[in-house]
Amino acid sequence: MAQHNELGKKGEQLAVDFLIENNYAIIERNYRFDKAEVDIMAKKGDVLAIVEVKTRSTADFGNPQDFVKPKQIKNLVKAVNEYVDSNQLDLEVRFDIIAILKQKNTYDIEHLENAFYHF
Repeated sequence: MAQHNELGKKGEQLAVDFLIENNYAIIERNYRFDKAEVDIMAKKGDVLAIVEVKTRSTADFGNPQDFVKPKQIKNLVKAVNEYVDSNQLDLEVRFDIIAILKQKNTYDIEHLENAFYHF
């Protein structure tokens, strides 16, 4: 597996662990619909948090959260709408980003709630 794929998998697991530690229940991981993949769907109270995980080994080219692009957001919204409709969920949906930056042997984790809004 390519090194960046390993870093991405590690980042997703760190994000899941972080969410669980902060009282979120993990509902789905790597949910796919059409052209989108939702990294994590987690529930806390009456909120369904859609979490995009961005992990980087350096901030030299920008912060991890800067790599969520409009087309990706559009695809995520479409996938989440399908998921909510097909599961007949009555929850507030929030789009978050967990940005992870590897610093030598540690990882800085930043949870950005309401990181972007659906259109």
